[in-house]
Amino acid sequence: MSRIGKRPVDLPSGVEASVSGQTVEVKGPKGTRSFTATDDVALAVEDGAVTVTPRGRSKRARQQWGMSRTMVANLVTGVTDGFKKELEIQGVGYRAQMQGNTLKLNLGLSHDVNYDVPAGITVTAPKPTQIVVEGSDEQKVGQVAAEIRRWREPEPYKGKGIRYANEFVFRKEGKKK
Repeated sequence: MSRIGKRPVDLPSGVEASVSGQTVEVKGPKGTRSFTATDDVALAVEDGAVTVTPRGRSKRARQQWGMSRTMVANLVTGVTDGFKKELEIQGVGYRAQMQGNTLKLNLGLSHDVNYDVPAGITVTAPKPTQIVVEGSDEQKVGQVAAEIRRWREPEPYKGKGIRYANEFVFRKEGKKK
């Protein structure tokens, strides 16, 4: 039995969900999102909550049960609160700034890095050494944050680079004479 799948996903006020076939569509203050579940689970909207039940007792049906419930819960969270990733930039002369829909990064390379922000994602730079990525799709937010971080990952000797706000970078000791 899936402990996660058993719990229904409650719909807060201002959020509507509709099920058509295997697709759940959730509408809220931050937009509309949808998820298509596999045929191994059944979806239903009852009493202001979305319930997910397995169709059968196979291993795959039980796996899809918990995963589908989590995906629906992420839809509800995305249209109500949204998702957010914070990045920190460390290094002398490293900085970021927004210019329209483009994030301009100075990362010690021979050129500036211009990152075009995809639709549905909001990127802000409240400080020159801080980047905030927000959106209603958790996967897109994480992907954009990872793509920005990939330009200069934190290195273990001086700790310079772009890191997540809560990330711990293991520091190494340099050469000794």
